[in-house]
Amino acid sequence: MNDVFLSALVSPGPHPDLPPEQRIFAPFIGSWDLVVTWYAEDGSIRRQESGEWHFSWVLEGRAVQDIWIVPPRHERHGHQDPYEYGTSLRFFDSGLGAWRSTWIGPTRRAVHVFAARRIGDEVVLETELEGEGRMRWIFSDITDMSFTWRNHRETVTGWLLAQDFRARRRHPRD
Repeated sequence: MNDVFLSALVSPGPHPDLPPEQRIFAPFIGSWDLVVTWYAEDGSIRRQESGEWHFSWVLEGRAVQDIWIVPPRHERHGHQDPYEYGTSLRFFDSGLGAWRSTWIGPTRRAVHVFAARRIGDEVVLETELEGEGRMRWIFSDITDMSFTWRNHRETVTGWLLAQDFRARRRHPRD
């Protein structure tokens, strides 16, 4: 492990220049165990897997990065479909009045660029997929110990729930 790289990347907290009201990803800092569910168009469950998700302040506390792993690391070796091991990097853009967020999923060769804002009690990330319409990722039901993440895709008949994560914090002080 490259400790110099990690110490240059990871930060102990948010940068003082980041306004407190814009620290919308702060509740997710730490490590989470997941139950990941994929849905068919009729709402039935297509697949369900365990996963892990880790969030940290990075880049002098000016950004939040996460690592999303499904199935979790201890189940990946020999797994029939090691679905994804990806990352998002997010930072607040004061000119935009929103967070810019880029998801990179190398296993599925995916790159998605979002704008994220707090809307009520939720954190909503929105993007336009090339040739596929709009997509929303929504963090909701946020507590110190759990949250729900949902992936909605726009269809000709409206918004379709494609996937959700039920997250539980691994350790209270994570």
